[in-house]
Amino acid sequence: MSISNHLLTDDQMRQFISRGYLVLQTDFPQEFHEGLNAKLNEVMDKEGNPGNNLLPRFSEVGDIIQNPVVRGALASVVGHDYIVHPHRHCHFTYPGRKVQTWHKDSYWGHQKVRNHHNWWAMIFYYPQAVDEEMGPSGLLSGSQYYTKRAGDDTETPVYLEGPEGTFALIHYDLWHRGGANLSQKTRAMMKFQFVRMDAPSGPTWNNQQADWTPVEDAPVDHNEIWESQWRWHRGESGAEGNGATGKATQSNGRRTAETTVSELAGKLASKYEPEGVDAAYRLAAYSDEAVPPLAEALTSGNATASRNAGYGLCAIGRGAREVLLEAMGHGSEAARMHGAFALGELGLADEESASAVAKAVKDPAVVVRRSAVEALGLIKTPVEVVLPALEEGLNDDDDQARFTAALSLQRMGAKAEPATPAMQAALRDENRYVRANSVDALRRVGTNEALSIALDYLSAHRWCPTTTPDNLF
Repeated sequence: MSISNHLLTDDQMRQFISRGYLVLQTDFPQEFHEGLNAKLNEVMDKEGNPGNNLLPRFSEVGDIIQNPVVRGALASVVGHDYIVHPHRHCHFTYPGRKVQTWHKDSYWGHQKVRNHHNWWAMIFYYPQAVDEEMGPSGLLSGSQYYTKRAGDDTETPVYLEGPEGTFALIHYDLWHRGGANLSQKTRAMMKFQFVRMDAPSGPTWNNQQADWTPVEDAPVDHNEIWESQWRWHRGESGAEGNGATGKATQSNGRRTAETTVSELAGKLASKYEPEGVDAAYRLAAYSDEAVPPLAEALTSGNATASRNAGYGLCAIGRGAREVLLEAMGHGSEAARMHGAFALGELGLADEESASAVAKAVKDPAVVVRRSAVEALGLIKTPVEVVLPALEEGLNDDDDQARFTAALSLQRMGAKAEPATPAMQAALRDENRYVRANSVDALRRVGTNEALSIALDYLSAHRWCPTTTPDNLF
């Protein structure tokens, strides 16, 4: 079924970029939700939570993922060629469940440099109506650009109440939590994760307006950050040119005369993150003039300043390439990590950039190796440089480096064909996400050999959704 009528509008994209979420509604009949909810309650009581096996255990879950409203929303923010991540979970709460702490989800291993760009997204789906007493999921609006909570009156909690079929499209890095269930009912929330395969080459939503329209009613003015994300979604930054808006044309004249380059650079290490990350994007609007202070912060040894500088250099675009290449050989672990991250975000497919990142796959610091294997899947070429490094990543001692290398091979698509033997070997890895990403990478390679390996693996490891302790045969 076509999703063209369910792509997001410009207004919805502006809300998603600035607030980090949208609440939408599927169009399933009442009977669909009643049947699914009854099955959920029965399975949870008798068998426990199926975890990642949620999709095969309940055929209706596949219908949810394929619903045109869901697919249209996802295509709008992570492109049409997204993949369904192998992790999915039903957050099932009984009466009396306590409130969770505010948190960001892990990237299924450990921490990494968080993506401001929408390389990942989540869906929170309610198969039954949820009201305040049932403990709806809470979101901190606009918090997706912060590694830590702001912790002040700019935090705007939003609670996802609504009828059955309500779902939230969420920026992966948005702060969120499950609420306390004060009712006498069980409450289910199904969480799914999705991953973008390619950087945008143009808008994938129902885009009618080229320019960013400033958001004026938000608790914090991050219009420079939001405008940068808008342009990225429109394919107007990174490898295609200079990502910054330019000093003379910075949107709506929000910069005042006293916000100089040096003053903004002094805020990059701010302990108040909304100030520090905002300064990075405001600096980027100065383009070439901002590169030296951002480069200094990147290699300063201060983790906060280095991280914010990485975001600022990403926003500048191609003009940041030389300082990022220099950072790859710096003695600071943070400089190499954020340098690799930023080179990946720029996606500059030249041999020097790819070689610098490929070399970092053998870096002594695991956080650098994690950033490097991810960046290679965004750089993609030259293949003869990228593929051997990703094969090396598949053998890393660190789980996250290995499953991120396998994810990057997915992003390579057919170009990963020479790595077929390495991906086949990775199907025996002890980590579930290395195996899952590897079999999906083989599927995306698409040759007869790769598909045969993937099908043999899936056939041997298939999971029967009707085999239970009460129905073993």
